[in-house]
Amino acid sequence: MTGRNNFTRRRFGRRDFGRATLAGAALLGAPLPLRHALAQGGPADLKVGLLLPTSGLQAQIGQACRRGADVANEVFADMKMPVKLDIVNYDTETKPDVARTQAEKAIDAGCHMLVGAFDSGQTIAIAQVCEQRGVPLVVNIAAAPQITEQGYKFVVRNFPTAPMLITGALALHKEIFKVSGKTPKTAVLMSVNDTFGTSMINGIKALFPKLDMPYELVDTISYDPAAKDLAVEVGKAKATKAELLLPVSRLNDAKLLVQEMVKQRWEPMGVLNPGAPGLYEQDFLKTMGKYGEFMISNVPWLDPKSAMTQSLEKRHAAKYPNDQLDLNGGFTFEGILIAAHAWLTAKSTKPGDLMEALRKAKIDQHVMIGGPIQFDAKGQNVNIKASAVENLKRKPTVVLPLESAAAPLVFPMPSWNDKRRT
Repeated sequence: MTGRNNFTRRRFGRRDFGRATLAGAALLGAPLPLRHALAQGGPADLKVGLLLPTSGLQAQIGQACRRGADVANEVFADMKMPVKLDIVNYDTETKPDVARTQAEKAIDAGCHMLVGAFDSGQTIAIAQVCEQRGVPLVVNIAAAPQITEQGYKFVVRNFPTAPMLITGALALHKEIFKVSGKTPKTAVLMSVNDTFGTSMINGIKALFPKLDMPYELVDTISYDPAAKDLAVEVGKAKATKAELLLPVSRLNDAKLLVQEMVKQRWEPMGVLNPGAPGLYEQDFLKTMGKYGEFMISNVPWLDPKSAMTQSLEKRHAAKYPNDQLDLNGGFTFEGILIAAHAWLTAKSTKPGDLMEALRKAKIDQHVMIGGPIQFDAKGQNVNIKASAVENLKRKPTVVLPLESAAAPLVFPMPSWNDKRRT
């Protein structure tokens, strides 16, 4: 006790004063962005609630999303953005009802904006809370059209709708066939039956006749995303003798699907997802090994030529050297980026001011392939583009469009025992 009292009562001498004066002068004399960077230990400008399924069925994907947000403030500093966010994490447990209560909890805790939540069903629940409470929501990943079709005034989405995903993916299918010189005549659609999967099935059925596809869709097979076995469904798909498989999957069922395809020795010409997750996930690639090779995801992806992408990749690799950075982390980082830009524009934490800033946003410097981030009257960013991302040497690799390709396309897919599967 005596030592501590002596320490706290120590006189502030001339040396201390000199050091403090020099430090203060350096800070006051610095440009505004640098002054802000030097004061990064101070209070945050904006409190953001990040809602993701970091436990439950979608836990691995939710954790991948979260990693993109974890390094956001460091990337902002790299890019000389004078902003610091307090990012508070909330686990939705992969349940829409929990997502709703967590959104309420985040708002009650003083979060000025919410970002989330990867899954469409959970995002819809959060959007309803944000609309009721008048708090802005930035959707990082969720494709169900109704999210931006309800007339919500406090929701913007930086992710394609299901029809946008489908249209972009099927256009890339045609490009794959053109580049490879091989065109299948038939295809079978296999899909989860959750909110996202149902939106995709309905979208494909509505858009397919209008897109002049070169193959016939011979069957649609749906299943529960929590299924433990897909033997019957794969057997049914194989029986169609379709040359192409279109899977609308999540992570766990994607693994079950491919395992069963290998077991039943079903070897279609290709596995091309029409804008869905699963095939490019890190755990899928690790678990499936050579059997996960040559599958193609037609999805939005990070732009390797963007300076901000390069900073994000560097920061992510430094903090998570054993984890893959993919669209989950990319779009979640962009959700946080959008929140940061809203504060930089509004210089206010009032919901109305932040929403006005979101409506006027035009963010040219970002990480995902496509034009500037900006939102239409419904709150939808329509400038996002799709890529063909093929699993090559255990890594999701852009193969189309050709101007962004990091490796040549491989199509048709080699057989399960082909020597090219290393």
